[in-house]
Amino acid sequence: MGALDGRIAVITGAGRGIGREHALLFAAEGAKVVVNDLGGAVDGSGDDRSPAQQVADEITATGGQAVANADDITDWDGGKRLVDTAVETFGGLDVLVNNAGILRDRVLVNMSEQEWDAVIHVHLKGHFVPTRHAAAYWREQTKAGHEVKASVINTSSTSGLLGNPGQSNYGAAKAGIAAFTSICADELVRYGVRVNAIAPAARTRMTEQTPGLADIVQAPADAAIFDSWDPANVSPLVAYLATEGCPATGKVYFVQGGQIRLFQPWTMTDTLEKGDRWTVAELQAEMHKLGG
Repeated sequence: MGALDGRIAVITGAGRGIGREHALLFAAEGAKVVVNDLGGAVDGSGDDRSPAQQVADEITATGGQAVANADDITDWDGGKRLVDTAVETFGGLDVLVNNAGILRDRVLVNMSEQEWDAVIHVHLKGHFVPTRHAAAYWREQTKAGHEVKASVINTSSTSGLLGNPGQSNYGAAKAGIAAFTSICADELVRYGVRVNAIAPAARTRMTEQTPGLADIVQAPADAAIFDSWDPANVSPLVAYLATEGCPATGKVYFVQGGQIRLFQPWTMTDTLEKGDRWTVAELQAEMHKLGG
């Protein structure tokens, strides 16, 4: 028996890279998979339905169950069709993995409005739209008296949680996804839905174009050496978070190779307290205690 036997999953951006590995592992663990991919380039331009279909064909060729979907996850109606594909093809929806994304790297002083908007649009709205339609489906299932044990797994990044020069658009979107994850976890628990996020480090089309990573992410020449940047290393954690019995929710995990780490959310630490309004002069004398 597989860890995901009977689970029905939608995985966005599943035509290549990490998303493809998610889809293959989910199917191997018994899930029925909707393989979503618009088939665009790394910068989001173009569309090609073949990557999603190729992954779906690869799954079915090995006895798994999968269907391809090429809807645009940032489009309101497209997101609805994506959820409907799972329900109409396999009879329901248990898992949503939001993985799709693009890059338009540029230092801030050279970044165009379009480069900012495109990245925020694909990552943030591309997480919101499928999650919104999936949540509506699960809410209706709960209202109808059905027990829901659903899971959403979002994709954040250290570029947002820790910061990376040249990626203010991408980092802002990925930090937003971590906040989105936390809030959705609080809101959707009443419908039997858990929401977590991962911040993966792996070899993909995007990391191969990320400043400072191009050389680092290459596979080792010696096949006997563990490839810590292999995207397949990320998928077991995502599959675990998708299992029916997983208790985690509202968490963000870093994952690379054989390492998994829990992120600590933004939290308040040291305090200055006066009991009255501060003056600028007083703050000039005291703010060093808070690192300022």
